[in-house]
Amino acid sequence: MPDARPAPFFIAGSTGLDFLNSIATPVDVPVEWIASGADLVAWLDRAGLLPADAKAFVAQRSARDLDAVAAEARTLREWFRGFVVAHRGRRLGASALAELEPLNRILVRDDRFAEIRAGATATAPLQLLTRRRWRSTDALLLPIAAAIADVICNEDFRTIRACDGHACTLFFADHTRGRARRWCSMAVCGNRAKQAAHRDRATAKARRPRKRGR
Repeated sequence: MPDARPAPFFIAGSTGLDFLNSIATPVDVPVEWIASGADLVAWLDRAGLLPADAKAFVAQRSARDLDAVAAEARTLREWFRGFVVAHRGRRLGASALAELEPLNRILVRDDRFAEIRAGATATAPLQLLTRRRWRSTDALLLPIAAAIADVICNEDFRTIRACDGHACTLFFADHTRGRARRWCSMAVCGNRAKQAAHRDRATAKARRPRKRGR
């Protein structure tokens, strides 16, 4: 049966916030993009968080194992949502460290290593790459946890906003020069808001009493 869901959104300006948007209400009905283990793998792939060695590893996992780690991913996502909602709009300080234990418990499991490989060009014949050992299914949480940690440590929480669109639940980091971004997408919520404003103006104009002629 074809998937009736729209493609997941990658509009946040940050992979960690894009993960937060992996469940969203872009119009009226909530859409879940990580409902199963297969969904999680597909989302990671679209996000660029699933290298070739991870894909080979995933192919050997059972659907049951992948579904279990997808449930963990959803739990992590909702923890992160609570953290973002609590802190967005103001500078994040060291006092937030006490709240990060659920994330740190995942990050300490990471098993990354550096390796020198052949480069892609003659001017860079060798390159240093960071790779990850995929030892268990829950290792799929590690690139997500790293993306969340990047938001927490490197994103200015004063720029994290929720879309102003009616019923839209998408978050984004406002990297515009004037910090004036209001919509997840001008093509979607921005255009919808313009249409609503136009209808409101037309309705208000139609309700104005007409001036009688002399």
